[in-house]
Amino acid sequence: MTERRTSLLAALALLAMAASWGSTFFLIHDLLRRVPAIDFLALRFSMGALFLLILAPRAIGRLSTSARKRAVVLGLLYGFGQILQTIGLASTPASVSGFITGMYVVLTPVFAALILRSRISGLTWVAVFLAISGIAVMTLTGFSIGYGQTLTLVASALYALHIVGLGAWSVPSEAIGVTTLQIITIAVVCTAVAAPGGIVIPHTSADWASVIYMGLIPGALAVMGQTWAQAHLSPTRAAIIMSMEPVFAAFFATLFGGESMTLRVLLGGAMVLSAMLIVELMPRRRIEAEVTHIAV
Repeated sequence: MTERRTSLLAALALLAMAASWGSTFFLIHDLLRRVPAIDFLALRFSMGALFLLILAPRAIGRLSTSARKRAVVLGLLYGFGQILQTIGLASTPASVSGFITGMYVVLTPVFAALILRSRISGLTWVAVFLAISGIAVMTLTGFSIGYGQTLTLVASALYALHIVGLGAWSVPSEAIGVTTLQIITIAVVCTAVAAPGGIVIPHTSADWASVIYMGLIPGALAVMGQTWAQAHLSPTRAAIIMSMEPVFAAFFATLFGGESMTLRVLLGGAMVLSAMLIVELMPRRRIEAEVTHIAV
């Protein structure tokens, strides 16, 4: 497979991942009326970990010691990001939380430049600005800075570091093993936070179906796709593609969640889509196309 075709396939994998993540919003909104958020995260990622262990029980054993350490670090970044975002959401309007979380689109190229010494082109910065502006148009109705917003911003920074880390460390042949260990780490972190107060489990088959779906498809398989794709894409390009998540969230909420499609959602979605098309269609100098890998 040519480098160009592999890159396109990786971009499509991230787009599919963003779509799967977007499909969870209306499901989570309904489920959290009956199951506490941290308990849901513990159940979701435990399901994902169990699925991956059944799917590839020897994948972790084939990883080198350094690859295992990297996977644990990535899992910790993502796991604590999930927890801080969830805690922050308790005192932050959902629209503001969505915007602040989307700041990883801006933070990713900043961290990539500082940590990986990546050169970010001017046109890429235009795409970053367009993506975050589109997310703002879609989500913001007001804004203030407080405890919840600060926690959410830290979560966004952790997500950005996770994206940069995957870009630096991902190897296609290790995708399953690294994903499995990441998901196990996330499950352990979330369970440790949820366990002291007891974990509330769903009581209906529909709720269990939602948890299983979100653990397997937008959870385990999506992270596996991201891990493989980021071995072929720069962190900034990956982040901009992943910023399509709120666009898909609005689409699925309209289609299945009974929400209405507003002009703001259409305009913001068009801006985010335009940002993705800019990074996908612009000419690539070799220095920007390369994926920087760091040995640990």
